[in-house]
Amino acid sequence: MILLPNGFRIWLATEPVDFRKGMDGLAGYIANHFDLDPFSGAIYVFRSRRADRLKLIVWDGSGLVLVMKRLNGQRFVWPKAQAGPITLSRMQFDALFSGIDWRQVVAPEIPKPSFL
Repeated sequence: MILLPNGFRIWLATEPVDFRKGMDGLAGYIANHFDLDPFSGAIYVFRSRRADRLKLIVWDGSGLVLVMKRLNGQRFVWPKAQAGPITLSRMQFDALFSGIDWRQVVAPEIPKPSFL
């Protein structure tokens, strides 16, 4: 699990990327393919062609941070490819990063107080 401050936007690239790309290549990919700012502080998540590895990059205010994770014997659950990134909630990201099917994660319902 990665500890992230609240308020981060999390963008998930639906199409696989060339995993030879480093942080500069991924930052260029974000700017050119998504028309988003890779230095905005948002988290950008990419997967390999086999879906057994993911990379994420984020600007932390002083530099780009690149994180890579490989699942052993499993694949990350990924949405169908589309023409741009989708956003994930924090809970969905945590599930994805853990190798869990993040599409099944929903926010718990909080009951309204009875006095309202």
